[in-house]
Amino acid sequence: MTALVDEHPRLGVECVLRELHIPSSTYYRWRRAEKEPCERRRRDVELTERIKEIHADSTGVYGSPRVHAVLKREGTPVGRKRVERLMREADLAGVSPRRKGFTRRDPKATLAPDLVNRDFTAPAPNRLWVTDLTMISTGEGPLWLSAIRDAFSRRVVAWETSARADADLVLTTLEYALASREVEPGKLIHHADHGCQYTSIKLTTRLMRAGVEASMGSVGDSYDNALAENLWMLIKTEGLRGRTFTTRAEVNLALFEYVDGFYNSRRIQERLGFLSPIEFEEKYYAEQATAEPTNLNTRHPLLTS
Repeated sequence: MTALVDEHPRLGVECVLRELHIPSSTYYRWRRAEKEPCERRRRDVELTERIKEIHADSTGVYGSPRVHAVLKREGTPVGRKRVERLMREADLAGVSPRRKGFTRRDPKATLAPDLVNRDFTAPAPNRLWVTDLTMISTGEGPLWLSAIRDAFSRRVVAWETSARADADLVLTTLEYALASREVEPGKLIHHADHGCQYTSIKLTTRLMRAGVEASMGSVGDSYDNALAENLWMLIKTEGLRGRTFTTRAEVNLALFEYVDGFYNSRRIQERLGFLSPIEFEEKYYAEQATAEPTNLNTRHPLLTS
């Protein structure tokens, strides 16, 4: 309404207000509010600026729940509905993952049993790893990505890429994971699908030597390896979305920036109490270090399951 008055200065304020049936007191109150916004409006402006920074820092990934969680971690008192409104007014939104994948099975291979049964939870780190392969298109041809994810913290413990989706790729990924984590023989399950790379003699032999139990879900059923499939949705939707890659090297850089630079260390998750995977593991180990000493001859039932 104030804009309409400004557009017709020759008519006079009172004339316009009379035609619009708006009391002059209301008009002048709006005018004062424009010049001297109330405390709530000033606070909205401040919050919107911080929300824009958080959203940009997440490369546009975070929606209102995670933005609200970050503000809460910073000690900013604000309601979730208010964050939703301010993001909507600022035309900010998160991204929604979409799934796409496939498995090539070797019909002659010996399959491992399904030790997970769609229960992708673990009582501690290095108790359940899930793994899978996915393809990323580049100008040089396909690039295959292999990754291993810890079910306890959702952390990507290792990833590797190759122009070929062979057993060497998944074996290299496993070697990186074993070298970077403290794995107790007989305590870790390595869960994959029926892909020929995971039924290869190279991989199954290495798992046996490391004391890691092999597990496999059914072919063609994303739910039987849902935690690994979910990782591909996140990477392709959040890390690689809308990008065209000329070379495989460009993809590797983008993966490094997303997985190591953002996902593991900074991407908060509601399932983890709005902590990042690394923060969640650090919290676990800190709690373990300060816990009361227990009888060394007694093992916790969850850790022996």
